[in-house]
Order: sequence, then C-alpha cells, then structure tokens
Amino acid sequence: MTTAHSPVIVSARRTPVGTAGHGLRSLTVDALAAAVLTPVAEDVAGLGLDVDDVILGNCLGPGGNIARVAALRAKMGESVPGVTVDRQCGSGLDAILQGASRVAAGDAELVLAGGAESASTAPWRMWPPAGDTPAHRYTRAPFAPNGFPDPEMGPAADALAARLGISRERQDAWAARSHRRALAAQTAGLFAAELVSVGGLDHDERPRAGLDERRLSRLRAAFAPTSDGLTGTATAGNSCGISDGAAVTAITTERHRVSAGLPGLRVIASAVAGSDPALPGIGAIPAIRKALQRSDVGVPDIGAVEITEAFASQIIAAVDDLGFDENIVCADGGAIAYGHPWGASGAILVTRLFTRMLAPAGPAVGLAACAIGGGQGIALIVERVR
Repeated sequence: MTTAHSPVIVSARRTPVGTAGHGLRSLTVDALAAAVLTPVAEDVAGLGLDVDDVILGNCLGPGGNIARVAALRAKMGESVPGVTVDRQCGSGLDAILQGASRVAAGDAELVLAGGAESASTAPWRMWPPAGDTPAHRYTRAPFAPNGFPDPEMGPAADALAARLGISRERQDAWAARSHRRALAAQTAGLFAAELVSVGGLDHDERPRAGLDERRLSRLRAAFAPTSDGLTGTATAGNSCGISDGAAVTAITTERHRVSAGLPGLRVIASAVAGSDPALPGIGAIPAIRKALQRSDVGVPDIGAVEITEAFASQIIAAVDDLGFDENIVCADGGAIAYGHPWGASGAILVTRLFTRMLAPAGPAVGLAACAIGGGQGIALIVERVR
C-alpha cells in the first residue's frame, strides 16, 4: 500500500566502472563517491529538502567513515552526516535498503544512498605476528569463523557449478552474452543518463568486442583443481573483473516526489537472508524468495532483473531456481562485462533499474539482488511511478 511516507528512489547515477589499475586508478574511494554525490544532489535540489544522511556501502577502503568523508569532499556542508555500511558485495544495496527504511519510518525525508569501491587504491594491511606465524598480508576479511566453511569466491563458484551441474559451456555462453549486450547498450547510448564522467573516463572499461563462446572456451580454469579433485569451470572470462566505481541514489517520500513532479521507483519490498557459507553463490535465491513473499509481486510480474554477475555459475543458478525469463535478467550486460566494484555493485544494479524502468515503455516492476560472501543474500523490489 502506498502512503505519503512510502520511500521512492528519484535519482540514480554512477561513475563508469573502471578496471583496477587503469582509468580510475588514481581516485580514492571517497573521491569516486563525491563525484556522484554532487550530481545526485543537484538532481533533487528542486525538492527543497536538506539531505538528512548519506549512507554508502564499502568493503575494502581505508577504514573510517567513508560516507562522511565523501559528503564533505562533495561540499555538501558540515551539517550533512554520513555512515558507512559493510555487507561485503551487498553493501551498496544494503545502504539503499537502510535509506529506504529511514524514510519509511519518518526518520528522514531525503537520504542519498549507494556505494563506492576503489580496488586500485585500497590499502595493504597486515595481520600481526601470532606465535610461530609471522606478520602477513591481509587480503580479505574472514567471511566465517573457524569451524565453518570459508572458501575463496572462485573455488566456491566452481563448487556451486559442480553441485548443480552447471556446465562450462553454459557459463561461457552467459559470459559472451554479458559482453555482447553491454557493448550493444554502450553503442546505443543507453547509459548516458546515468553515467557521470570522472577522472577523464566516460565509459565502462571492461566490455570487450569479439569475446564469444569460442574464444572463452580456450581459457583455462582459473581455480582448478577444486578441493574435491574435479576440474574447475570458472575462468577469467566467465567471472567478473576487479574494479573501481561508485553509484548513488536519492530516496525521498512519495509525498515529496508527487509535489516535485518527479518520476521514480517506489520501494515495494526488500529482504536479506543467510545461506550455506560453503556455497555463497546461492545466497541471492533465499533473499529474493523472502522479498517476493513480502510483496504482492510474483516472478511473472517482474519485467527487469539485475543480479550481480560475480560468476556465471551463480547467476545461472538463480535464474534456474527462480524461473526468470533470461531475456529480462541483466538485459544490458552485467558484472562479467563491466566488472564488480564490490561495495558499489548493489547500487549499480539499482541505477541500471532506474534507467531502464523510467525509459519510455520501461517495465513496471524490477528486482535487484546480490549473493554475498559468507553465505548471505540481499534483494530489493521496486515499482515504477510517474
């Protein structure tokens, strides 16, 4: 049921996604976020509202409160607070869910929420010496404590494919589709409304022409052999790239949206869920099911689906399990083509929905979801309002 306080996303922008060490390599995570905060704030200036909070997701930044630093860097004023969220690669989407919840509760009237990641400038950290173990580099946070499975994401993708019988050929076909569709969308200018040029980069760097199934089939398994001795099927071609980027949305109430005459995406339902830490790639599935249960929406009602393509096996698993029409899933390509700037990726999904759904004849209902390391999932369902 729509009320005056129903949360609505009324702006969504993103930087291009840069391949780590390339076009955005010199920009820190707060610089990337600030570059998007500014145009989003300008988009909603007509609302006449103060920004109540800035909420940003981030995984591997320098620590501290990146959202507050980015808000100050964007010259939003000392009175604008900020808070940083870490739900690993679901962080950017979780930031949007938190912003929507505050608006729905009446605790805020305008929140800027999204995510940012700079793999290029992420600091190197060290675990201290412990007993006979010398100091050594910290490469990622533990996703689970001792006694629980805590696989690296690549081997986990291999294990998921083996468990569900997802062939190498299907994964390569999905990867080729991602690049093909991303390049077609770039050529057609479908990203123009959402992209904010930054650091001299005005396009996503990673999509590659001619990366078809034949070329992909030549690539070696990146994580083989698997722990059980099977040949791995995840490769550098059917997996996402390590990337830099940021995306930000503006969330306000339905009352303010109507008053300003803005189109937007009304938040219908959202959910987070836990799943098997040994198979983190399935985490999006229970989260999507929970979100659907909280809404009046069924799978046939959804016209646009964005799920983070960290690995082809995990998005194929979600499509197979939930019965989505493949044509509406990552219709303009996904993270296999663009890359996966971890803390920003969930917000990029929502930005893609915003552009697609508000286009003429755009679909009425959309879904964004992420599978998360450690066995979690997060999902958001939105409805177009004009």
